[in-house]
Amino acid sequence: MGKMLGATLPGGSRVEMKEFDIPVPGYRQVLVKTMASTICGSDIRCIYREHTGKGAEGYIDGMIAGHEPCGIIVEEGIGLNRFKKGDHVIVYHIHGCGVCHDCRMGYQISCSSPYRAAYGWQRNGGMAEYMLCDENDLIALPDELSYEDGAQVACGFGTVYEAIMKIGVSGNDSVLVVGLGPVGLAALMLSKAMGANRLFGVEMNPERIALAKKLGLVDEAFTPGEDTVRLIKQANGGHGVEKAFDASASDGGRQIAIRATREWGKIAFVGEGNSVTFNPSPDIIHGQKSIYGSWVTSLAHMEDLVEKLVRWNIHPEDLITHRFRLCDADKAYALMASGACGKVAVVFDGSENA
Repeated sequence: MGKMLGATLPGGSRVEMKEFDIPVPGYRQVLVKTMASTICGSDIRCIYREHTGKGAEGYIDGMIAGHEPCGIIVEEGIGLNRFKKGDHVIVYHIHGCGVCHDCRMGYQISCSSPYRAAYGWQRNGGMAEYMLCDENDLIALPDELSYEDGAQVACGFGTVYEAIMKIGVSGNDSVLVVGLGPVGLAALMLSKAMGANRLFGVEMNPERIALAKKLGLVDEAFTPGEDTVRLIKQANGGHGVEKAFDASASDGGRQIAIRATREWGKIAFVGEGNSVTFNPSPDIIHGQKSIYGSWVTSLAHMEDLVEKLVRWNIHPEDLITHRFRLCDADKAYALMASGACGKVAVVFDGSENA
C-alpha cells in the first residue's frame, strides 16, 4: 500500500523520523488514518528523555510513538462486527488479551497477559499518517466532538474520569487539583461539569496557572510552598476540601493533596512516578481520609465519558495550546518536555509525506 513516515523515540530527548510500510488490516482489524495525535506526560517521562519504563511502560525501540490518537477508518479487514470504513474513531490505547479477568471487565490497561500490547509502546501508535488497530480497541467519535477532542479521551480525560468515578465529585464538594498540566486541567474541567462548588489548583508553572484561569477552571490557584495548605483552607472557609486529585507526581504535591483534604475526605493519585512521604496517623488515620490509586479507565467508562462530553458540551481540545505537523514532531515533544504549554498536538492535513 505504499510508505509512510512515523516518529520514533530513541531516548536522549530525541525524535527520529523513519519510513514504514502502510499496514494492511487483518482479521477484525482496520486501518485508521490519523487525524490528531496528542502527547502524554508518560511519553516524556518513560520514553522521550530516557527509556526508563518497564513492563506495561516498556517501550520497544523503533515502534511508532503516540498513544493518544484519533482518526477515520480508511480500510477494513475481514470479520468486523461494528465499525466500518468512514467511521470516526478514538483508539483505546491498550490492546489486551481479551480473556483475562481485567480485559473482560474492559480494563485492558490492567491486562497481565504477555499478549498485552499498548499502542505507541509495544505496537505502532499514532505518530504516523496511518495506524493498524484492532476493532475491539475502538470507540466511536460523535459528530459533536473533534478529532482533537477524541485524541485526549482515552488517556488524559479517561484517566481523570476513572478517578472521579472512584472518589465521587458532586455539588457537595470543593475540589483541589495539584499539578495543572493537561491531566490536572482535565480534572478541573470534569469536576466543574459534575457540579463541584469550589475549584482550587496548585501549580509551579505560571503559564499553566494562566491557562486554568483563562478557561475559568479555578476559583483560586496557588504556588506550592510551606504555607499552601493553610491558604487553601483559608480560601475554603477554614476547612479542607472534600476531594483532591494529585496530578503532580511529586512528593511535595502529594503531601499538599493529603493535608489540604478535610476529615473523611478522599484523595486520588493519578500522577505517576516518584514517591510520597506522609505521617499516617495525623495525615490519614486520625482524619479518616482515604487515598485511591487510579490508572487510566475501562472501555465502558470511556464510552460513558464520550457521551457525557457531548451532553456537557465539554471540548478537551480547549486544553491544546500548541499544534504541530508530523514533520515537526521533534519540536512538539521538546515543547511538551519543557512544561511551558498546555496540551501539545500533532495534527494531520494530508501533506505528511510531501
